[in-house]
Amino acid sequence: MVNSENSLINEKIDRAILIIRGHGVMIDSDLAEFFGVKTKNLNEQVKRNFSRFPKDFMFQLTSDAKQELVANCDHLEKLKHSATNPYAFTEHGTIMLANVLNTQMAVETSVLIVRVFVRLRELFSSNKELERKILELESKYDKQFELIFKAIKELMRQEQLDKNRPRIGYAIGKGE
Repeated sequence: MVNSENSLINEKIDRAILIIRGHGVMIDSDLAEFFGVKTKNLNEQVKRNFSRFPKDFMFQLTSDAKQELVANCDHLEKLKHSATNPYAFTEHGTIMLANVLNTQMAVETSVLIVRVFVRLRELFSSNKELERKILELESKYDKQFELIFKAIKELMRQEQLDKNRPRIGYAIGKGE
C-alpha cells in the first residue's frame, strides 16, 4: 500500500513541477498541500525566515506570470482570485521550506520531491546527450540517412510531448 501511495504522490509531484524562468519550480499552494499546511502559514514561515530563501531558492511571480500560470494549469485556477502573487520554489527552496516548517510530513514529502527533481534532471540530461549523439552522427553521414534522422527527432519530440501529457485510465502492472 505504501508503494502505491508513494507512486500517486510522485505523479502529483511530477505534475506540480513547472518550468518558470528556466527553472524547475513548485508553487507555494502546491507545496502547502503536499506538506499538509495552509498556504498562508507556509508563506508566513517564509517571511519569518526570509534570509534562508535567496533568489535561486525562491522568487515571487509577477501578475502577468500568475495569469499565464492560471490559464495553463487547471489545478491552479484557485490562484485566479488571490490578491497576492504566488511564490515559486526551486528544488533547493523546497528542501529549505521543509526545514523551516519542521513537520514530519514536510520532511517525508521533501524527500519525495527531491527524488522527482533528480529524476527529471536525469531525464533532461539523457535527452540532451542523445540529441548531441544524433547531431554528431548526422554530421558524419551523407543525405542517405536524412530521412532516418528526421524520424528519430520526431519520435523524440513526440515522446517528450507524451510525457508531459497527463495520463488517463487505469495503470496495469509496473511502468504503465
